[in-house]
Amino acid sequence: QVQLVESGGGLVQPGGSLRLSCVASGIIFNINAMGWYRQTPGKQRELVAEITSGGTTNYAGSVTRRFNISRDIAKNTVYLQMSSLQPRDTAVYYCNRVPVLYSWGQGTQVTVSS
Repeated sequence: QVQLVESGGGLVQPGGSLRLSCVASGIIFNINAMGWYRQTPGKQRELVAEITSGGTTNYAGSVTRRFNISRDIAKNTVYLQMSSLQPRDTAVYYCNRVPVLYSWGQGTQVTVSS
């Protein structure tokens, strides 16, 4: 049974950094691409960062050079290191397979505000 548990969100000032974690129980990273998605009220959930089964990373244009996705296969954990955060990055962040296959976790709220 797959379970996705995100953590690490919080309130940060513009220009600050946060590191999100996602424990993905039941997903084999070597054969599944994983991604971080985010959603704001009234908008569709969007994929912002992906790490393929082979370890290649891809980013949405809005976060390139500011966000870094990584994984620890032994811990079944995917990370999102976010820097130079801006108010437009405020959202609930989720992880899931790419493409989406599993039920969503509870997400973790990231709020960027002064």
